[in-house]
Amino acid sequence: MDTLVKHIHQELIEACQKREPRAQFEIYRLYYKTMYNTSLRIVNHSAEAEDIMQESFLDAFQNIEDFKGKSSFGTWLKRIVVNNSLDALKKNSALSFVEEYDHDIPEEPVDDYADDIDYQVEEIRQAISRMPNDARVVLSLYLLEGYDHEEISHILNISNSTSRIKYFRARRKLLEILQQERIRKFIL
Repeated sequence: MDTLVKHIHQELIEACQKREPRAQFEIYRLYYKTMYNTSLRIVNHSAEAEDIMQESFLDAFQNIEDFKGKSSFGTWLKRIVVNNSLDALKKNSALSFVEEYDHDIPEEPVDDYADDIDYQVEEIRQAISRMPNDARVVLSLYLLEGYDHEEISHILNISNSTSRIKYFRARRKLLEILQQERIRKFIL
């Protein structure tokens, strides 16, 4: 049985459904920074993320009747932003996935040194931005946006196994980049 979610901004959402500009501006003001950051983590380009975020709000307001309240409004809006961001990468031929199969993927990979590494958020963001598109996208969707592998496989049109492998490898690559930065700072 589907249940509707009680929304903290229910009145604003209803006003947006009536196409009221003040309500649309208020929804934009409440969500723009989060949606911009979501897009930026995927496309890795500030101006493009800004364009995608603007386009996503326009899409949301034009199709707000499609919002049925089965999830939070923020989740529904984030899905639009993620899809538009991925479409932009695909349009630029900057994103492609090759199906991968490995039956020995640990559910939660264990790295002995991973818990000992204490990095600032900015260092991690910079390291993620230097990763290849496919790795950065899967890592961002899983770690930062909170999607599970089943959702990621559906969004990216890849298998669940490929999502897990890409995440595992991207996580390992992120730790390598961060470790190299740590060593480089120690030497210099």
